[in-house]
Amino acid sequence: MQVKEKLSNWLIAKQDEAVEFLQNTVQEASTTGNETGVQKLIAKKLEEIGLEVDMWYPDGEELANHPNFCASRTDFSYSPNVVGIWRGSGDGRSLVLNGHIDVVPEGDLNQWEHHPYSGKVIDGKLFGRGSTDMKGGNLSLLLAIQALKETGTKLKGDLYFHSVIEEESGGAGTLAAVLRGYKADAAIIPEPTNMKIFPAQQGSMWFRLTIKGKAAHGGTRYEGISAIDKAGVVLQAIKDLEMIRNKRITDPLYKDIPIPVPINVGKISGGNWPSSVPDSVVLEGRIGVAPHETLEEVKKELEDYLSNMQEPWFSKHPVAVEWFGAQWLPGSIETDHLLMNTLSKNYKQVLGEEPIIEASPWGTDGGLLSQVGNTPSIVFGPGVTAVAHYPNEYIEISKIMEAAEIIALTIYDWCGGENE
Repeated sequence: MQVKEKLSNWLIAKQDEAVEFLQNTVQEASTTGNETGVQKLIAKKLEEIGLEVDMWYPDGEELANHPNFCASRTDFSYSPNVVGIWRGSGDGRSLVLNGHIDVVPEGDLNQWEHHPYSGKVIDGKLFGRGSTDMKGGNLSLLLAIQALKETGTKLKGDLYFHSVIEEESGGAGTLAAVLRGYKADAAIIPEPTNMKIFPAQQGSMWFRLTIKGKAAHGGTRYEGISAIDKAGVVLQAIKDLEMIRNKRITDPLYKDIPIPVPINVGKISGGNWPSSVPDSVVLEGRIGVAPHETLEEVKKELEDYLSNMQEPWFSKHPVAVEWFGAQWLPGSIETDHLLMNTLSKNYKQVLGEEPIIEASPWGTDGGLLSQVGNTPSIVFGPGVTAVAHYPNEYIEISKIMEAAEIIALTIYDWCGGENE
């Protein structure tokens, strides 16, 4: 029997069991600081499959000293990382399968049709926070490994399964895994791409802009300078810079993305009294970083552009720029990389059509793996991007199974599989 047929038959037989395991992981509300329960489930599953398991609590002080550390905390005593290791026989390429286990908060419960951690299955879809981002993708990885193991496959190259924390706030879990030595020749990250293949992922950073004005009584507002009015000038400058930056991007991977690297202002605060001219406004936002750019280059471009605004007020009262909060490194892999070719070939073999290949519209842990871990990464997985972080998040079970088969075949080819 051919490898594909064995894997396909195994996956069909195990679907109900797989859905039950996904329900169990979704029912664990693994928001920041609450990851222990679900990580114990993952560790137990990896042991049952037959992998060597390393479960540890990252050292926050060690991580904080790394230039690419970014997190809202340094205490990870309730947030373990888990890595499963399948050691090959030698002379094969190694592979990382990386998935984050943390989820964003559920938000307004009134907007959910079912409890956000129900794991309820309706019409072939499993609902719940984290189902698509990205516990469903993680399940595809686990199924791929288990299918290979239980159909008698031996690998030449080493395989590492990462179940990491903190992706949603900057990637401290993946950074910890890399620093612990869990790197490879390449990686696959099953974020919800809707089964598209992303060889390039943008990075991003958060910024805070403080704009000064001159206070005055509202009845004589002409004696003051409104920081709100000046904020309007800054907002227009940001739109202009966004246009300039995106006109430079000619990579065909971005041809179907309207704004490849957006600059988004997500928060505005200012003023303190309706009858006073506001003397300060603060804008907070996010700037995208293209795969060919560095974080420092993008920081400098924004700072320089704002410092050169043609507005007399800003020559004496420059906009203060602060970089804070989350950041994601960009990452990319060559479109003709062997892993890209292997994944695309197996996609076509399983689904009977060519994959859609484009750039990711958001950041992932692929940047850390690529730049810090020297592990070039591809993002590919089940799940619908449009429902990630939204109420009534769901994932289609059939897509999990399809992704599992594609990834299993890719592991077999990449790591040098042999059947007993």
